[in-house]
Amino acid sequence: MTQRSISRSPWTFIPTLYFASGIPYVIINTVSVIFYKRMGVDNVQIALWTSFLYLPWVIKMFWGPVVDIYSTKRTWIITSQFAMFFCLFLVAFSLQLPNFFFISLAALTLGAFISATYDIATDGFYLLALNLEQQALFVGIRSLFYRLAVIFGSGILVFLAGNLEVYLTNISVAWSLTIGLAALILLIVFIFHRLILPFPDEDTTHQQTAREKIPFVKIFTSYFTQEKIIAILAFILLYRFGEAMLVKMASLFLLDKLEAGGLGLSTSDVGLVYGTFGVISLILGGVLGGTVISKYGLKKCLWPMAIAMNLPNIFYVYMAYTQPSLTLIYPLVSLEQFGYGFGFTAFSVYLMYISQGEYKTSHFAISTGIMSLGMMLPGLISGYLQQAVGYPIFFILVCLFTIPGMISMLFIPLKEGTNK
Repeated sequence: MTQRSISRSPWTFIPTLYFASGIPYVIINTVSVIFYKRMGVDNVQIALWTSFLYLPWVIKMFWGPVVDIYSTKRTWIITSQFAMFFCLFLVAFSLQLPNFFFISLAALTLGAFISATYDIATDGFYLLALNLEQQALFVGIRSLFYRLAVIFGSGILVFLAGNLEVYLTNISVAWSLTIGLAALILLIVFIFHRLILPFPDEDTTHQQTAREKIPFVKIFTSYFTQEKIIAILAFILLYRFGEAMLVKMASLFLLDKLEAGGLGLSTSDVGLVYGTFGVISLILGGVLGGTVISKYGLKKCLWPMAIAMNLPNIFYVYMAYTQPSLTLIYPLVSLEQFGYGFGFTAFSVYLMYISQGEYKTSHFAISTGIMSLGMMLPGLISGYLQQAVGYPIFFILVCLFTIPGMISMLFIPLKEGTNK
């Protein structure tokens, strides 16, 4: 085993590990919104039930220690990948059934828990299979392939589904084939990892640790008793409140017919506008944000980057009122996503800034869980709100809902020169 772990280059498994991490996440949280819309589910039900799919990422901090204690990270990875293949296959099959919504939603819910578990195991395996020098080298590589998976899922797969809709003239079959393709890819990756993944010496079963009491109380107490915790919690929950509502409804707005207040784009157009060019813009914004923070420090950058994230939301107000042509939709959506990526970087860095001390890893997990809660709760009400007031007023409210998050920034602890 030692020889196998030493001779295996990280290039042979790190890209596929994180590509396989991104595909389920984007299908569960983004693509599901699109195919439910195309299958005739109304906006309220889509926004409500798909928002609940964030829940496993909210609470995954509670079963992280279980993944660490029972079995090896390699076993968790292999098992969860095969289980994820089964879930996506079930989703693809269910779309041909009369009660597809209930069955597919149940499969996606199970898949969300499996995907969150896979993320825990993959991050742990990364730390065990790579030495410190390799970890530093591949941190950008793993992020790149995760983002490529997002582009593949929300862009290429959606574009493919749109073309199949036209070619087959059957929406449900088109989406069954598309989700089935994603399931097949995960099956291939499962087989590949079953053969390729190394066996790190430190990746062992810690059954003796299972009898030891995990210091949950101490971990959570140390997190929730830190300086200005109320302001910190308000910031984490509210910083993306407006954006969380916009993200949940953006694809539905692009797909809805003109007479319903939407932009009337085809499925393929949404795959290109939002899932491809939008995601590329999001990535570029994130890269620029990281560069700017590294040069000037988080304290100087937080306000400008928050404004850069929230101000472009007004583009959706403009599109809702004018319903512009596709040539104008492309740059407006891309600019909004660029601003989101740019501003979200500051948010991510702040979560790392407040994760300090003996339990910094657990504290960061708590912060990201609260962050996911901050995405889930606005999504739950976004569909009801949009149907009550229409798209133009809804997007105006989205802009107004960014204000509480900006106000919370006045009270959070942040020292001069942070991250510079």
